Amino acid sequence: MTGQAERRGVGITVERQRIDNPWVDARWRVTGALPALPDRAPWTVLAQDGERTGYYAGVAEIVLHPGETENYVENLKGGHPMLYVILRRSAEDPGLRLLAVTVDPGEVDAHSDAGDDLIEAIPLPPDLAEWMRDFVARHHTERPFYKRQRDRADPEALARRAPVAHPGKDQRHG
Repeated sequence: MTGQAERRGVGITVERQRIDNPWVDARWRVTGALPALPDRAPWTVLAQDGERTGYYAGVAEIVLHPGETENYVENLKGGHPMLYVILRRSAEDPGLRLLAVTVDPGEVDAHSDAGDDLIEAIPLPPDLAEWMRDFVARHHTERPFYKRQRDRADPEALARRAPVAHPGKDQRHG
């Protein structure tokens, strides 16, 4: 058993739908995860149909770390494991860039604090789910729940005390 992280590339497809809104011109959604497609450039148009345009957003790397298996177990536990795709607004056409892909719900929480990232959960493809299950089987160890004991408050430390005069300092104000 090694303590090495494992990596897998995954191709992401997205769709841009034009909408009639004075503040936003389009709605984006992640449409799928594919085996990496090295023969396609990021943001290649895959399909166009009226108001909708499908893109191959590019390849992102999923990294599994041995120390994060509790988060992977949490993702697998519900029976419908998810792949989280994080897209970031960009000044370059078409207006987004593929930032990251993860299976770690904890990592998603960190990105959601950024504010302007588009984060979508899609079903994890079966081959990636199997890879994740295998990784968890090799690296996960249950950690017993440990409830931290709080220190008892010291009532004397919380009591009000008279101000302390400092020797050698003039206590007058003028």
